[in-house]
Amino acid sequence: MTDADAAARADAFARQAAAMRGPLAVYFRRRVRNGCEVEDLVQEVFLRLTVRGTPDTADHASAYIFQIAASVLADRYRRRTVRHADEHVALDPELSGDQDFDPARIYAGKQALNAAAAALMTMPERTRTIFLLRRLDGLRHKAIALQLGISVSAVEKHLIRAIEHLMAHGGDAR
Repeated sequence: MTDADAAARADAFARQAAAMRGPLAVYFRRRVRNGCEVEDLVQEVFLRLTVRGTPDTADHASAYIFQIAASVLADRYRRRTVRHADEHVALDPELSGDQDFDPARIYAGKQALNAAAAALMTMPERTRTIFLLRRLDGLRHKAIALQLGISVSAVEKHLIRAIEHLMAHGGDAR
């Protein structure tokens, strides 16, 4: 086969492939929920065609192109499954609240934290320990009672005292 024959065959295949753009878009639209991805998937098919080169025979070009399209869809599905793409939630600024990081707000937060820490340090040691085990470590009342060798009722009373102490000294127990 001469270079002219190969070039003519490649040109004929390119024309057939270009004619397949519309049917490929329809194929992907029927299989993909997000319509914005359709054009990207079509481009991926043409990219793979370019990389693989022209097949030896252009008799079944449309079958060959749809075989590549099926492969592109399978690869997309595998990628989305591995990355858990369907479980992602889009960021909605309305739901995330106002995240204003102005210096006055940061300073007020640091002051409140310092006040809470100072109030914690003035508590009796056992009350502070129980409060921290519950609030920071997330232990249940029964687990704290077992760990410290006291009753669940005593744990609850210590927690009430801790919260009252923090409220009285300006700290926020939440």
